[in-house]
Amino acid sequence: MGLAQDVLEQHIEAVAAQDSRVKSVLKTVGYPETRRRPTGYKTLLRTIVGQQVSVAAATSMWNKLEAELGPDFKPTCVLERDFDTLRACGLSRQKQGYARSLCELVSGGELDFDNLPADDEEAIAELTRIKGIGRWSAEIYLLFAEGRSDIWPAGDLAVQKAVGQLNGLEEKPDEKTTRELGEQWQPHRGAMAIFSWHIYNNSAL
Repeated sequence: MGLAQDVLEQHIEAVAAQDSRVKSVLKTVGYPETRRRPTGYKTLLRTIVGQQVSVAAATSMWNKLEAELGPDFKPTCVLERDFDTLRACGLSRQKQGYARSLCELVSGGELDFDNLPADDEEAIAELTRIKGIGRWSAEIYLLFAEGRSDIWPAGDLAVQKAVGQLNGLEEKPDEKTTRELGEQWQPHRGAMAIFSWHIYNNSAL
């Protein structure tokens, strides 16, 4: 479940030892706290529920869904409910389509969260088979749930802004440039992504 705190700090230190800009910023902002989520389909289902709504609204919908299905619900439990039942939990037609896509792949044995490919790009390709799950959501899952150490969500706005800052750029780099700039931090890009969010949210900079 995610990168352990000590591993996160070791990886950032390894980058800082080779990158004076990272070392300087680290002295100012300190280490971020790690982020960890459970492995399994429920984490991505919760991602789907939370898309394009506030945290409070997402929490409310999830609580209603658990109340309807039970705390230990299986993918088949979602598939057995009709449109109106899931709509009463707050799930729009689009969210229901995405949720069913996920649950059908899992219940049909086509997507096994316990045996995702070891290769990051292959794992991302597997996860993005789910309707409504794009590359960013897949990367976030692999970083925060599986703790894969070299995941680099270059499409994230906060990561882009922090990378621009760390590289002394006047403007925020686009996704392609952010991906290229991240190559210098391999194989510790996962820790640097978490560090980037920490930089973005830090008022000391």
